[in-house]
Amino acid sequence: MSKIEIIGLGAGNLDQLPFGMYKKLIQASGPVLTRTIEHPVITELQTEEVKFVSFDHLYEEEETFSIVYERIVTELIHQAKKDNETILYAVPGHPMLAEKTTQLLLAQTEVEVSILGGQSYLDDLFTAMKIDPIDGFQFVDGTDLHRDQLNLKNHLFICQVYDAFIASEVKLTLLEDLPADFEVYIVEAAGSINEQIVKVTLEELDQKMWTSNLISVYVPPVPDELLRHTFNHFRQVMKTLRGPNGCPWDKKQTHESLRYHTIEEVYELIDAIDAEDDDNIMEELGDLLMHVLLHSQIGEDNGYFSIEDVILSITNKMIHRHPHVFSNQNVQDANEVEKNWEELKKEEKGHQRALLLDGIPNHLPSLSTAYKIQKTAAKVGFEWEDVGGVWDKLYEEIEEVKEAVREKNLDEVEDEIGDVLFVMANLARYYNVHPEIALNRANNKFKYRFGYIEDKLLENNRTFENTSLEQMDDYWNEAKKVKKEEENK
Repeated sequence: MSKIEIIGLGAGNLDQLPFGMYKKLIQASGPVLTRTIEHPVITELQTEEVKFVSFDHLYEEEETFSIVYERIVTELIHQAKKDNETILYAVPGHPMLAEKTTQLLLAQTEVEVSILGGQSYLDDLFTAMKIDPIDGFQFVDGTDLHRDQLNLKNHLFICQVYDAFIASEVKLTLLEDLPADFEVYIVEAAGSINEQIVKVTLEELDQKMWTSNLISVYVPPVPDELLRHTFNHFRQVMKTLRGPNGCPWDKKQTHESLRYHTIEEVYELIDAIDAEDDDNIMEELGDLLMHVLLHSQIGEDNGYFSIEDVILSITNKMIHRHPHVFSNQNVQDANEVEKNWEELKKEEKGHQRALLLDGIPNHLPSLSTAYKIQKTAAKVGFEWEDVGGVWDKLYEEIEEVKEAVREKNLDEVEDEIGDVLFVMANLARYYNVHPEIALNRANNKFKYRFGYIEDKLLENNRTFENTSLEQMDDYWNEAKKVKKEEENK
């Protein structure tokens, strides 16, 4: 029967090879297939006339390691089936440690696969770096390294750093979280007589690298002060602030006490966005994230939910509401996406809401509420046929305000002005303008121009009391001109 036996060559020279593995290789009836010929055990066995055939040429022919490994496995299966006998396949280290071809062979069903073992070099790495793995360690592949998989608080070993190119990719990934002068170690042939350990900074990693199949990079546990940009560190900060020795203000907060603080942070973010101030946007997003973490920590302290529950909820929601991305549904444009979104939203909510407008938050600002009410109603066809009807309604409501003013009925004036604002929110919707943002821009324009008037009066030793409305209006127009010139620069 066709069979492939996988032998691990260990991490060092022939002295480290188990005697059983040595006998198997010496007694091989034909050539031993090997992923790479570049290994000290192979060099020594060749002097004893053991023949090896490697797949090194595939590394030159293909652009990615994944394709190389797939081709190696295809060739091994072909060879085993062709000869209808057992073939030996040798890999560096232990077959079950960071050896992708082993995993691919175990996943197939065409030929039988047997793991004959070999010496893992993990023990030698621990010894070389004088660490106890009980403290926590991570072992990852340098040819397929991803930032989001790394736990930098543990001992980190990056294997298969064959050359300067891979070292450069490893360096760039680590530099996303660590400073250029952070020290790491290049470890070659751990545990053998050829063992080398070189300490380098991250910046130097690819510059000091040499070509070898036996190289790993060791990254020591990273101090907390270098991980302040990570989510887990920030979460721990919030947990500490709410903890027994934390801040009195943070400890006494509740969801209710934070409501208006949270609303305030959202508006400060909008101000930063309107000002196109990236630094301030970053800061305000941080403040908003702090509120998300603080609310989540309150939920965890009360035993109701944690930040993981919050993240799981929104992740599930995003996946469910984007079947055109995460499933096989097709959409034509953004309008269809929005339509599907609303249908999926109804599906999620089930029968929780009896009325269509019940889902509009009570604490939205009034203009935003008016906008959302009319947008929701429009989705079921309750709207004017065109924007002309809205304009007509606006003029009608303005006349009703005038009538209420003439009659000096303050309750009616208030009511009719409310109707005007409600129609204005609808008018804004027709032109794809959010009324809350539009009014905020108008407020900011007024604040700037009025502040300009105050500055000019101060500059000329004048006050509002001794300045005419005509003079103030001149300053107002001057402010508009100055602002426009600044925006055109």
